[in-house]
Amino acid sequence: MSRLAMGLSIMLTFSAHLAFGQDNLPLPEKTATFSIVAVDPETGLCGAAVASKYPAVGKVVPYVRAGVGAFCTQHWHVPKWGEQALDMLEQGKRPEEVFLDLLKDDEHAEQRQLAIADIHGRTAVHNPTASGKNSYYFGAMTGKHYCVQGNTLTGREIIVAMAEGFEDTKGSLSDRLMAALVAGDCAGGDHRGRLAAGIRVAKADVEGDWFSLCVDESDDAVIELLRDYAEIKHEAKGVWRGGQLPFHHPCETRPTPKPPTP
Repeated sequence: MSRLAMGLSIMLTFSAHLAFGQDNLPLPEKTATFSIVAVDPETGLCGAAVASKYPAVGKVVPYVRAGVGAFCTQHWHVPKWGEQALDMLEQGKRPEEVFLDLLKDDEHAEQRQLAIADIHGRTAVHNPTASGKNSYYFGAMTGKHYCVQGNTLTGREIIVAMAEGFEDTKGSLSDRLMAALVAGDCAGGDHRGRLAAGIRVAKADVEGDWFSLCVDESDDAVIELLRDYAEIKHEAKGVWRGGQLPFHHPCETRPTPKPPTP
């Protein structure tokens, strides 16, 4: 398949799933994934990063807005909630209030996995408590100014590795988001495979995405995203060695993705 045909196929798939999600109807495919939302109140930066066996996941799960915060909608995702959630944050609502408003009349609320961080560093997460067995393992962790969350994972170690990757990395917010995503992938990631990944970062006084990078379809999306990140020149990047050239594969002996043992 040519790159053009592949790109059209991805966009058609993306558009179809987006249309299903707009009316809160069950999606034909779960946007099963792992992701991180985080902010840096001191610099005014906010961002999110995501990976999945779902095409173009970086265009449908993470949402960021300068001076406001970051939001992810996944599992049975609802794309229209991205801007709605950020609107509510901008109006002064706390993260937990945003979730109450989004989920109060939603008949599929327990199929959603949501995460949010406002520009002040306040966070909230909602897990899909009624998800099916194929969505296991799912879980989340929160820490200072961030949330990590995922479903359809190879195990709990993904969540822990992501949190450690974010907390232990020295560098910019973009560096730390990438480090968390790479750590989750190296620990096993999505148990169905490694198709797509993306990162989005917003900066105060910059309209739209200040920095964004996506891999829409790949055999090894997170590592391809990391390679692209290492090669790109952008002031969002910091001193993290993983984001610099020469490129170094962070985990060549990764486990093969597979569902966790019951």
